[in-house]
Amino acid sequence: MTRLAVLFVALAGCAAAHDVITTKITFSKEIVRLVNKRCVTCHHDGGAAFSLATYDVARPWAKAIKEEVDARRMPPWEAVKGFAEFKDDRGLTQEEIELIDDWVEGGAPEGNPKFVPASPKLADWKDPDAPKDSAEVVAGNATKLDLSAHVLAVRPKNLKKGESVQIIAARPDGTIEPLLWIYNYNPDFARTYYYVRPLSLPAGTEIEMSPADAGTVALFATVPKVSAHSRVGAR
Repeated sequence: MTRLAVLFVALAGCAAAHDVITTKITFSKEIVRLVNKRCVTCHHDGGAAFSLATYDVARPWAKAIKEEVDARRMPPWEAVKGFAEFKDDRGLTQEEIELIDDWVEGGAPEGNPKFVPASPKLADWKDPDAPKDSAEVVAGNATKLDLSAHVLAVRPKNLKKGESVQIIAARPDGTIEPLLWIYNYNPDFARTYYYVRPLSLPAGTEIEMSPADAGTVALFATVPKVSAHSRVGAR
């Protein structure tokens, strides 16, 4: 740890000692369970990021945690909630964000350590890049499916860093299927999003992206393989 980081942690600890506690939400009851559910896969000793597993190590980062979750940069889910339904959604709900906000703004108290649960079993924060026995179709704006497909998952393929993009499937009958809405894309956290239920897209379905030049995504569908082509000059 650098001298600056040591100084930051020391100052944060001093500030914590003088915080006025105005909330009943505590780390030992509510926040540690949220950390175990959403964060500890990466934020543990020896993990990809600094540990948040205990109050002593998490407390100095309380305000930074609030800033990151309020901006929805952490945990790195990136898919906007309510736009398509995905399995094992790792993103925080609005209620969970408000819980963290209330804890931090209320002085970030520890509570009684006896309420801290056992450490959870760690699991990979990402799902497999592609579903088993699936075919991949790379789609951009105006890509049109030649064959019907049951789409199992979607993955950003060639999006620009920092891009926010909505992707929908427009069926020939005029119905619309939301596929993915990515907010502030970061390729370091690129992942495959698995749908709760396969999406049935008939032949002639057209993929539409907004903005149109955002890039491409990969659609993973059940075999037999589906094919697609982009219409030149499409809207």
